[in-house]
Amino acid sequence: MNVVPVSLREANDFVEAYHRHSGRTSRDGGKFSIGASENGTLVGVAIVGRPVARLLNDSFTAEVLRLCVTHDAPKGACSFLYGASWRAWRALGGLRLVTYTMVTEGGASLRGAGWKVVAQVRADSWDRPNRDRRWQPIYGQQKFRWEIAAE
Repeated sequence: MNVVPVSLREANDFVEAYHRHSGRTSRDGGKFSIGASENGTLVGVAIVGRPVARLLNDSFTAEVLRLCVTHDAPKGACSFLYGASWRAWRALGGLRLVTYTMVTEGGASLRGAGWKVVAQVRADSWDRPNRDRRWQPIYGQQKFRWEIAAE
């Protein structure tokens, strides 16, 4: 596999077509996106942006907002994209990268890329009186927060 550049819009289009439970990022948001290519065909994407949790937003922490691969992507494609996202963020001066999985997901791809579970996050809608958010079923699920950080 090879890392390839993809625009945020292209990455969100890919997520919309292939992700099993999440849609596009808000307003095509993100800091950067990358793709995984096998024999010239895009088989996966990662979108990295500012952390959704405001307390993590310290300018040196970013979040993998979406990671998506096709059903026939090569084995290890998710770990490949998590690792490539971390290397890209480090090259930009970042010190920590986080992401979330549902507790029902195993996390083998993250462990394979060197990430660690650092917290269990309760289910929450994140909807507030001054911040209306369209509810999605994933908001009602418990999640693990994963992290990789510079040593």
